Amino acid sequence: MRHFGHVAPQVRERLFHQQPCEFTADSPAPVLATALGATLYSPATRPRLADDVLKQAARGVVSMVLCLEDSIDDADVEAGEANLVRQFAELDERLGGTSGERLPLLFVRVRDAGQIGDLVRRFGPSVRLLSGFVVPKFTARHGTPFLEAAADAETASGRRLFVMPVLESPELLYLETRTETLAGIFDVVDKYRDRVLALRLGVTDFCSAYGLRRAPDMTAYDVRIVASVISDVVNVLGRADGTGFTVTGPVWEYFRLQERIFKPQLRESPFRGDAQELRETLIEHAMDGLVREIALDRANGLLGKTCIHPTHVQPVHALSVVSHEEFSDAQDILRPERGGGGVLRSAYTNKMNEVKPHRAWALRTMLRAEVFGVAHEDVGFVDLLAAASDACP
Repeated sequence: MRHFGHVAPQVRERLFHQQPCEFTADSPAPVLATALGATLYSPATRPRLADDVLKQAARGVVSMVLCLEDSIDDADVEAGEANLVRQFAELDERLGGTSGERLPLLFVRVRDAGQIGDLVRRFGPSVRLLSGFVVPKFTARHGTPFLEAAADAETASGRRLFVMPVLESPELLYLETRTETLAGIFDVVDKYRDRVLALRLGVTDFCSAYGLRRAPDMTAYDVRIVASVISDVVNVLGRADGTGFTVTGPVWEYFRLQERIFKPQLRESPFRGDAQELRETLIEHAMDGLVREIALDRANGLLGKTCIHPTHVQPVHALSVVSHEEFSDAQDILRPERGGGGVLRSAYTNKMNEVKPHRAWALRTMLRAEVFGVAHEDVGFVDLLAAASDACP
């Protein structure tokens, strides 16, 4: 897999100063946690799920969650499990003897810990296509059995299986229990650190506890009670001192971006030209809320995003590419001769780079640059989004 791998090589050459790296489901966990990008959710009951997975892979999706929890009716769980087993077998057959590198990282969102071992057993040989499980409403008490079940399933199958806890429980939201809940979650995920790939935020459940729903022109950070939880989660679980985890951005619920309108207008010109202003205006109006929320995710220490619609994937990935300016600053900060610290002027002459305080940022930026690539100096978000959208079949 490779971010922007669905874009023609000659187009990538024009876009990237440093190309996104190739990775597989067996790559190191820090690479995979960074590479998750826009994780697309799909109900496990979809009758043509194997086709959907292959279609989204061809459109640049690199991680998917096949959901047996809130996205399906309680009465459909058994049918959803059976469908997953069939669809994994079909995918395995269609891939033949290949390694599965054509597929996104595939995770199953389960309801109870017992489903983990049962599904792994029922998948049989097709378990090789599975990267792990997503655990809803994760707390220390509720989450531990899922982590133990994943460890047992890994031993039984011989397949490395990650867990992505979803932080969405009322205990985490309510002020009187938040500190204790966060401390408990940290203790558990720290104990199973090698198994926890990333932590995901369930903002819809947070809003539900207070009967709230943000409007399409508002981000999660405009809902103060939600913003306070995100802040505390990053404070405890997202630190850059070696104790933290990748924390992913919350879901964007709206589909205002209509691909049938948006895609032809993105084709108005190549990367620069007379239509640049038109395309920037289009983007501003069609997905302003989503773009602002992705930018705020990054500013608040989150990486990647939960997505429930394919049109959200390309904006997340385009905004994950490291700019040439960011790359230049990170390189300067991490030069061996800067090991003693100090302050230097950015090569872009517009900011101060302070070596010791900015080192953690630079290390994270270089990992993101490895996975998502570095844009050429004159390439921006619109250029990346236009090329990625145009390449979608």
